[in-house]
Amino acid sequence: MTIAATDETAEAAAIVARFLEASMVPDPITAASYVAPDVIITFTGGRRYSHPRETAAFNAGRYKWVKKNMQRTDVMPGNGETIVYNLGTLYGEWPDGTPFEGNRYVDRFVVRGGKIVQMDVWNDSAERLLLHHGITA
Repeated sequence: MTIAATDETAEAAAIVARFLEASMVPDPITAASYVAPDVIITFTGGRRYSHPRETAAFNAGRYKWVKKNMQRTDVMPGNGETIVYNLGTLYGEWPDGTPFEGNRYVDRFVVRGGKIVQMDVWNDSAERLLLHHGITA
């Protein structure tokens, strides 16, 4: 069954796309224009943040640089909110300069009133870092 996009779901998907594009620059000031003042951002490992500048700082410590190869966006209308999933792979360099690609990620967003109010992030970076350091357990 195919559900047609509404103006609200299309706008939510566009807000998320613009947020992710700004986040990849990284431009946390522009990214912040797409989030609610009380946004809750939960990164891998359960790390909680309240502003894109905090996630940019986290990424700056984990990666020399990182970008997303956005492959799919799934949008689901809800009661007064829209859920947006963005899936793809990460590519970039680890802090030691070693390149990587194909690192799967899933980002889940809750959009209400034209702003991102929640973001949850999952990716394979921890698994890849373990392998990068010879840990296969």
